[in-house]
Amino acid sequence: MSLAQVHYISAAPGDAEKTAGRFTAVGPGVSQALLAEIEPLVGYALPDGASHRPADAELRSLPQAFTYAALSDGSRLVGRTAPARGEGPAPVRFHAHAVHIPSGVPLPGDRLPVEAWRSPHWVSVTPVGGMLPDPLGALPPGPAPVREGLDDFAVSRGPWLAAVLADLRRASEEAAAGGPVVLVERQNADVARWLGLAAVTLPRESAERLTFTTYTRRPGSSALRVVGALPEDAAVAREAGLRVHVCADRPPVDGTPDMWARTAARVWRSRAPELFQEARELPGDPFAAGPLAVIALCNGVALGPEERAAAAGWAAKRPYALDAERIGRLVEALASPGIDDRTGSEFDSVGRLFGALDGRCPASVTAPLAAMLVTEAVRGGNGSLELPRRDAFVGPDGEAIAGVLGPEILTELESGAGGARPVARTVQLLRVARLLGVNGTELLPGVVDRLAPALLAEASGEPGPPAFAPALLELLDEQFDVRTALLGALDRTAPEDPGAVARFLERVALPFTGTQALPHLRMCAEVPGAMTTLGRDRTAVWHRVLRAAGLSPFAEPLVLRTAVGLVWEDRAPTVEEARMLLEAATSDAHRAAGTWARLVDAALGAPADTEDATALAHDLLQAFPQEIGGRERAALQLLDLCRDLRTGAPEPGWAEQVRTLRDRAEPLEPAVQERAFTALVERLLAPDRPGAELYDFVRSDDAELIAAYDRAARSEPTRARLRTRPAYAADCFTHWTAHPHAGAAWTTTAAALLDEVLRPAVRAMTAEAVAEVEETVGRTGSSGRAVAFRDWNRSSALGRLGRRIAGRVRRG
Repeated sequence: MSLAQVHYISAAPGDAEKTAGRFTAVGPGVSQALLAEIEPLVGYALPDGASHRPADAELRSLPQAFTYAALSDGSRLVGRTAPARGEGPAPVRFHAHAVHIPSGVPLPGDRLPVEAWRSPHWVSVTPVGGMLPDPLGALPPGPAPVREGLDDFAVSRGPWLAAVLADLRRASEEAAAGGPVVLVERQNADVARWLGLAAVTLPRESAERLTFTTYTRRPGSSALRVVGALPEDAAVAREAGLRVHVCADRPPVDGTPDMWARTAARVWRSRAPELFQEARELPGDPFAAGPLAVIALCNGVALGPEERAAAAGWAAKRPYALDAERIGRLVEALASPGIDDRTGSEFDSVGRLFGALDGRCPASVTAPLAAMLVTEAVRGGNGSLELPRRDAFVGPDGEAIAGVLGPEILTELESGAGGARPVARTVQLLRVARLLGVNGTELLPGVVDRLAPALLAEASGEPGPPAFAPALLELLDEQFDVRTALLGALDRTAPEDPGAVARFLERVALPFTGTQALPHLRMCAEVPGAMTTLGRDRTAVWHRVLRAAGLSPFAEPLVLRTAVGLVWEDRAPTVEEARMLLEAATSDAHRAAGTWARLVDAALGAPADTEDATALAHDLLQAFPQEIGGRERAALQLLDLCRDLRTGAPEPGWAEQVRTLRDRAEPLEPAVQERAFTALVERLLAPDRPGAELYDFVRSDDAELIAAYDRAARSEPTRARLRTRPAYAADCFTHWTAHPHAGAAWTTTAAALLDEVLRPAVRAMTAEAVAEVEETVGRTGSSGRAVAFRDWNRSSALGRLGRRIAGRVRRG
């Protein structure tokens, strides 16, 4: 091997061309172009405050720049620049001695550049007489291996270790960018020790990419990947936007998110650098935390929870990569009773590791993991753990853990806090109880009775399948008795809130295809498909859902409640649908199911123009005389009275009865009130109306009823009857003028009807028809009223006419 040497010395005052220095000796093969690249790499600037004429001890204490650089042609340079004693006007000069390494040629002995840090080869003077130096055939390392003393140095730099190693790793990447990493130390030898740490920690190819210098005054202008600097130059480096680690100051507070670097730092602080090579022999990314964490744990290095989780996760994916001895040591380290900072993610990783090792390793090896997992499941409340199989606890180990955890499980399951306990927690406790062989048969009915409503409550707050669904389905698959009891409890719950149960079954596919009847659950499972297929035909949906129950509502009335709740969950049936429901089951069935209230809602909520609402109200009053009471009963009776007013002969006093029922039914549905008022006033405007009813109506002075009468009298059917039937017009004139001393509401309304409704109708009549009206008024009333009609018909002043009519009527 032949390595060309280069010597360079700084310029003295008065040197020609004002250059910084000059090459005093250059070996063969180093071109002028390469020398132009090399010159700035071997430059040197004294630190601030350095003595102009230092003593020998001071001169030796000045920093030296040990440099490793890559050149543009692929070759490399390793060299040292050190202050040297000058003469005359330049008492301190610097001398650089470097070795040029051609592209593709390794250093002698296949060493890393940092190993030449203290090599005895480096000299501080140019060969005598400027003779061309001979090429080197060897570059011996320093007097001691580069690893010597690194343990102590790493421990002394513990607070900075992880952050510096993380940045050195990034700086060693092929496409590293962003300027050099700046290591600030008071002694440049400590910068070299950092580089020694990197050489041991990083894979060889990464360490070889790590170009560096142990000392520079201009970090921001350096093209190297790592540079050393003194504390006085740290501020300039920060201003240049570089990553600066001031290892000569107070320790940093913030940690690094780089888990590999944190793990590497713990290895160094444990004085076990040989583990880096051992970890590199494992498969996977060299900078993944998992392999290094596995090796560290196997060798007794204490790690944090994230690093332990990384180790367990890596081993779970590659259980074949570890021999039996390492697996045993890893399990022992993960399950150590002295660890008190485990996290949920660590337990999850350990659960995956157990699953990977279960069946691959003897149960005696994995038992500590199994015990750790079930203990966390019971005491830590981690509902997402992947639990071991039941046979993981066969033998004394299983009996021991069951003896400790069994009473705790039963106590919590028995507590009345089941409604507030998360579903995942209850499911986990039931699964662990079976796993450990804990007998909770006596507690099971109470547990599932509390669990069933909790399932519905938690699932209602989440879109899509709830988080507890996988564990719940595993529980039901594992334990037949729990499945039977829980499905039965849900079936009993369904009639109370069938919509919630149906939505739950859409999100969680419960297994109820066995021999259990479960009529309500089957109906809840059927309704989504029925609605998709049958659309808005709710009657057809109801029949299909009811068939899914497999039971008749006559035999089991509660299926009626469930079916109605599923199809009409948040609304009342229409009148037509309500009549179908009433005919489809007996009143006894509706009474037992409580669905009669839905039928009442249908009757009272029907629009005012729905013809069958009054018939439905009549049927409901007949079918449920004891159940319907209070306001609803009065409202239904009002609808029933409407039916009699329009189609039958109501009992006398119906005008007063409308008012009485309306008051009892407050707050009355607007549609019911509209229907009742319309039926009443239409009956009062009929030609054959009883006079007593109209008299009661007028004397009531009920403003709402009189307003309804006014609207009906102004409707086109009434106007047409007034225009075409003289007898009807005479009757209206008589009644609209017969109560001059009634209340203000009637007096005002009657006067307006005379002037605005009856007068236009009379004016549209023929003379013969008007005469007939006058004759009918006189015949049914008195001669005075006939004269009053004649005067009214001639008059246009309503106020004066009203007074004259009143006087004639009194005299008559």
